Amino acid sequence: MFVYLLLLTVIVTVEAQRVQGQQTSDSCLCKINSSIWTFPVFRFEEVTRQVQICEDNLSEFEEKMRNTNAELPMMEATLQNISARLKAFGYLHTSGLYSALHLRQLNQELEEIHQTVNETHMQNPNNETHNLLTELNKAKNDVQKMYRDDFFNLETMKKRLRDLNNRAQNCKTMPNDFRSTCHQRTMTRISPPVVTKLNSISDSYISGAWGRDALLSSIERYWEHCLVSDHKHGNTIRMYNSLEDFMANNYYTEEEIASSYSDENAVQGSGTILYDNTVFYQCYDTAEICSFNITTQETKRVQLVGAGIDNKFPFCYYSCRDWTDIDLEADQNAVWVIYATEENRGNIVVSRLDPLSLNITHTWKTHLFKRSVTSTFMVCGVLYATRFVNTYQEEVFYAFDTATGQEINTLSLPFEKVSAGIANLNYNPVDGKLYLYNDAYLLAYDTFF
Repeated sequence: MFVYLLLLTVIVTVEAQRVQGQQTSDSCLCKINSSIWTFPVFRFEEVTRQVQICEDNLSEFEEKMRNTNAELPMMEATLQNISARLKAFGYLHTSGLYSALHLRQLNQELEEIHQTVNETHMQNPNNETHNLLTELNKAKNDVQKMYRDDFFNLETMKKRLRDLNNRAQNCKTMPNDFRSTCHQRTMTRISPPVVTKLNSISDSYISGAWGRDALLSSIERYWEHCLVSDHKHGNTIRMYNSLEDFMANNYYTEEEIASSYSDENAVQGSGTILYDNTVFYQCYDTAEICSFNITTQETKRVQLVGAGIDNKFPFCYYSCRDWTDIDLEADQNAVWVIYATEENRGNIVVSRLDPLSLNITHTWKTHLFKRSVTSTFMVCGVLYATRFVNTYQEEVFYAFDTATGQEINTLSLPFEKVSAGIANLNYNPVDGKLYLYNDAYLLAYDTFF
């Protein structure tokens, strides 16, 4: 029995050992090796090391968890901010702007451009109109091939159509002096501010426009227009007969454009311009352009087909400036309107207006996304766009020449400002100055070509 128990005890340990006993008298004597019961120091140290590593890893994990819990509110706030910023671009998805253009619509647009170029060619045949007709016929054949082969490369065709349309606009009849008065077509430098003052009404009116009558033969007449209804609407324009009166806020007249801020002829947005004693602006709550003649008190309207309004396509570089969907400009030869459409995917569209009939005579489509710029202005048929650099500096970085269809993306013409926000920027061909409504401040600059 004793031998059995001894063997059992040994088996319970890590190793078992068989030994033979020798009976002496009434006793059984045996010799065993007791080293098998030696405490496993090395194994204990290894286990202790593993436990320590585990504890260290656990402590590190707990520290990461504490840091993550502390960062979660900030991460959540950032995500909410991103979501809010992306919401403004939701129309790109919900309106299906990136879906393929239907071939029937594409073919219809080609027919319209072909008709325009054909009429121009009949009136004034030249190499450009002949080449355009050849390219348009080839494009129409390509569309028919897309019908036949069921092969839809519509995005490439859409870009091709836009370029053909711009060239067709360039072939339309332009005034004889449209190019001759602009021998140098690209601006080279903008001076520091030569005029700086607060608007004459209130420093709380951060949106509006100001400048000088842009008609080359006009008398010296300065104007100031502030949006006083939630920075969105206005119905009066303040007129001065000299720069001295303007700087001193003396001897001005208040001209009433509409009877109230909510009248159908009231002003919406800050894209206002004065040309030939006539105010051109976006009509109240519509995609229409209004002209108000101060002398005759007559208002005209024209529909701006497809133009995005109500902050659909505002100027939006760095921070969005509300109610800037439609920007009116004037230069040596015309009144211009700068806007964006869904059809052109939110990119800038430039239309030339006849200031008397208020008819749209030409339209160009650019590749510049309107929300990616701060403001625009026109000089001699060239569209310029600016972007935010910092609170006290802006930069002209882009130009589109309506006479050639050329886009320039390499400009870098910095100029100073006194506040971050830009409500209106317009060029005046009479004195060659840029006029800036910079939050509540009014600044003017000399330009160089």
